[in-house]
Amino acid sequence: MKKITLLGDSIRLNYENRVKELLGDGYEVFRYDDNGRFAQYTLRSLFDYRPFIEGSDVIHWNNGHWDLCDLFGDGSFTDIGQYAAMLRRIATLLLKITPNVVFATTTPVRPQNPYNSNDVIDRFNRAAIETLEPMGVRINDLNAALRGDIDRYICDDLIHLTPEGIELCAGKVVEAVKSFELQ
Repeated sequence: MKKITLLGDSIRLNYENRVKELLGDGYEVFRYDDNGRFAQYTLRSLFDYRPFIEGSDVIHWNNGHWDLCDLFGDGSFTDIGQYAAMLRRIATLLLKITPNVVFATTTPVRPQNPYNSNDVIDRFNRAAIETLEPMGVRINDLNAALRGDIDRYICDDLIHLTPEGIELCAGKVVEAVKSFELQ
């Protein structure tokens, strides 16, 4: 049985059950019920979930919306440099568990979202890719997958996935997991 770990924020919570269904028999899927929130929160959570993550064949993870959110009009909660540093720390720990680590880019929002913007999402995604790819972390570009029809894939709360968005993202996650030559 192959062990898969899913880490991340509420976007991961949106698609995780469908990923488990699509993977089917032969895969054990670990995911925690808590929202991974900020990258720093996910880093801290790794301490608690370490016993459950050990032995994973593939780890698929995301962070972003909480870090880049601008609730007060004074900029993102997390400075982009700190975000990249947190991702680097998370990746370093995950790569000690398995060389098969995938990072999912932050998904787009509807343009009316008052706190997250696609321009800022694009900047944070570039920083994530530039940080993680040289480390050997694969990138699952969920942003690009959804970007072509945001109104179809992002629900009326302006940030989370519609049923069609869940289906598309779950399929992309399963594709990323199965892209590894697992014994």
